Amino acid sequence: QVQLAESGGGLVQAGESRRLSCEASGIGSINRMGWYRQAPGKQRELVATDLGGITVYADSVKGRFTISRDRAKNTVYLQMNSLKPEDTAVYYCNAADLRGTWRDYWGKGTLVTVSS
Repeated sequence: QVQLAESGGGLVQAGESRRLSCEASGIGSINRMGWYRQAPGKQRELVATDLGGITVYADSVKGRFTISRDRAKNTVYLQMNSLKPEDTAVYYCNAADLRGTWRDYWGKGTLVTVSS
């Protein structure tokens, strides 16, 4: 059974930093890991993803957020700097493997609240 365990959410002040972590278990070879978020009343959106070392970021977080992976630990991190109130959302970890087609797995989410 694949499980993604996120940690690191919480309440922060605008301008501060926070690091999210997500460890995957029960999955063999992970081809892609990343983070999505969903703000109240909005659709889930991509924040950052890492595909074999190639990283993609949402325009809204470029220059402030950094994604990194520890492949030996099946763990992905999201370092979030200069947080803004509009970054407030539930952040979801995503892992995917490619077995002919992509199979996506999701964590339960961790809430990040940025106060002004």
